[in-house]
Amino acid sequence: MTTPMPDDRTRRIMLWVVAVGFFMQTLDSTIVNTALPSMARSLGESPLRMQSVVIAYSLTMAVIIPASGWLADRFGTRTIFQTAIALFVLGSLLCAYAGTLPFLVAARVVQGVGGAMLLPVGRLSVLRTFPRDQYLQALSFVAIPGMIGPLIGPTLGGWLTQALSWHWIFLINVPVGILGALATVRYMPNARQSGIGRFDVAGYLLLAVAMLALSFSLDGLAELGFQHATVLMLLIASMAALTAYVLHAGRRRQPLFTLRLFRIHSFSVGLLGNLFARIGNGSMPFLIPLTLQISLGHSPFDAGLMMLPVTAAGMASKRLATHLIEQHGYRRVLVANTFAVGVVMAAFALITPQRPLWMVIPLLALFGMVNSIQFTAMNTVTLKDLSGTSASGGNSMLSMVQMLSMSLAVTSAGALLTTFEQGFGNGPSGVLPAFHATFICMGLITCASAWIFMQLSPHEARAVVHRTERAEG
Repeated sequence: MTTPMPDDRTRRIMLWVVAVGFFMQTLDSTIVNTALPSMARSLGESPLRMQSVVIAYSLTMAVIIPASGWLADRFGTRTIFQTAIALFVLGSLLCAYAGTLPFLVAARVVQGVGGAMLLPVGRLSVLRTFPRDQYLQALSFVAIPGMIGPLIGPTLGGWLTQALSWHWIFLINVPVGILGALATVRYMPNARQSGIGRFDVAGYLLLAVAMLALSFSLDGLAELGFQHATVLMLLIASMAALTAYVLHAGRRRQPLFTLRLFRIHSFSVGLLGNLFARIGNGSMPFLIPLTLQISLGHSPFDAGLMMLPVTAAGMASKRLATHLIEQHGYRRVLVANTFAVGVVMAAFALITPQRPLWMVIPLLALFGMVNSIQFTAMNTVTLKDLSGTSASGGNSMLSMVQMLSMSLAVTSAGALLTTFEQGFGNGPSGVLPAFHATFICMGLITCASAWIFMQLSPHEARAVVHRTERAEG
């Protein structure tokens, strides 16, 4: 590193700067969901065709995350963190002034580029600034906003949309971002890593092509209106690019992600389980607010309030997840809980306008509880056996897969909604049955992913859940 260690006061303020950046990023992952119907009316679009607004953000983050660590090493943590805030604020402004859906999607891409670098670069800055014996305390402090953002995001988004307009869910980022950028200049050291190797451009491009082609192929028959042949070619291109990356990484000395990570059995199972399980349960933050507003007639603010039990129950069950894993081990907990998550998701097909609210709230809380247990168990089993040089690469790969699965989840849910809407009839009477069928299908996908976790060893150590878990899921 080329910068001296800052004093205690500077480090404390820097922690707040990183925490605020983390809060902005996690808030924007959820605040949009309750505003989608209002956005659709303003832009003259169907509410069931708005998934690209969510997909653009999460998919962009998945593509950019693998490069963020190298960029921070090469140009310095302060430089890249400032750039991330600037892009995030610029993207937010562009989103607020979007007049068409394509423009809004493009603006979300800009916002996603900035958001992708806020968390990993901020966390890297903390690790390089604080003494080793203060790592855990510092990282725990930074993680708190990651829990608060999703907690207040849907409600805040609903309130801003109803009281002002949907544009304000983006405009609130501007003053916070400007203050954060100014504080970054003064209080964040520009730590760099000496002697870093060349960036694996070829490997990065292959992975990016694989992720983009897969996402566009899944969305091709729904929102984008691609022909079947185009969708097939995109799927083939995605598989070809992924295969090419495996061959490339096998012969390169320092690939973007080394294939040696997959020799660790718990990492391989955990990563694949994260990908496929999240394709199911990751669709729920998108589906639930839409169902509440479009089919049940709730206002944006009421829909946001009804998401509170999901997050509150999730936060309350974090310790329960630890206890279950210690008592029963990862394999039993993940197999049983993955199936439970899928069943609870399918149970949302029972929601109708005639169903009283007191029956809906417990279902939302139950989903939040089992989903939180799922995230905690999946994340820790993936990272628990990594050490040394493998820890950084494994953590980055997990972050990339998490964001990719969020994109694929919304893409899949949107495609199913479109298909079922056409099947049940393009009218008000066909919308609720389309949502019900989509909940059932996404629940079945989640149940099926329990088979992946059955590949864990029956004698998997009943290890304590340690600090590798990400509170935000």
